[in-house]
Amino acid sequence: MARKTLLILALANLLIGLAAADWNILNQKWKNARGDSLKNYCESWRINVELHNIREFEVVPQECVHCIKKYMTSSQYKADSERAIEEVTLYLSSCCSLGGDGQDAWIFDVDDTLISTIPYFKKHGFGGEKLNSTSLEAWMKESKAPALDHTLKLFHQIKDNGVKIFLISSRSETLRSPTVDNLIKVGYHGWASLILRGLDDEYMQVQQYKSQVRKRLVDQGYRIWGIIGDQWSSLKGLPDAKRTFKLPNSIYYLS
Repeated sequence: MARKTLLILALANLLIGLAAADWNILNQKWKNARGDSLKNYCESWRINVELHNIREFEVVPQECVHCIKKYMTSSQYKADSERAIEEVTLYLSSCCSLGGDGQDAWIFDVDDTLISTIPYFKKHGFGGEKLNSTSLEAWMKESKAPALDHTLKLFHQIKDNGVKIFLISSRSETLRSPTVDNLIKVGYHGWASLILRGLDDEYMQVQQYKSQVRKRLVDQGYRIWGIIGDQWSSLKGLPDAKRTFKLPNSIYYLS
């Protein structure tokens, strides 16, 4: 009986030792499993931001900052953006019976739609730090944001088809001069109007502000054929457009 008890105890200790070995931080197999799990979690988090299931986040989860940075500076981000632009081009090929009366309109957001804030976020935590508006606006005043090539071509294609382009940005009116300088410097010109947030709009949520601007355009008789932006707040709300197209961005969220 004693011999049997000792055998059971020895077997139990062996199994415990094997289990402990599987979860040892030095065990490469465990490390790989942990890395895959974190990668899957962060990719799932990013996709659910794009699907608008995750909302109102102030910062990217710290454990995912590296993954978001890797995506937003990757060829996959570029490919995803270009695919969205291809869908816009396909839509434009058959969607619109233009009136020829100057009332056909298209709306673009500005930041991370026409020009990129990625150079700023490379130096400021890539979404892992709470957004510092003062710091971001100081960078915007330098007018150094590069164009997003995939939308630059689309911008001119739409403009050359006789559609009026309205730029509706959540930037402050105080940034008008550097914003215009930046856009022209990287190749944008010929828009019908650049609409920025004035004092009356300062405390509105972005979605409410942009909806209000669209209402003014519709009241003036414009037919809004499409909107393209990187934030859901640029696309949602009434009056809406015939179609909306979202570009990827999981660095920050504007409601």
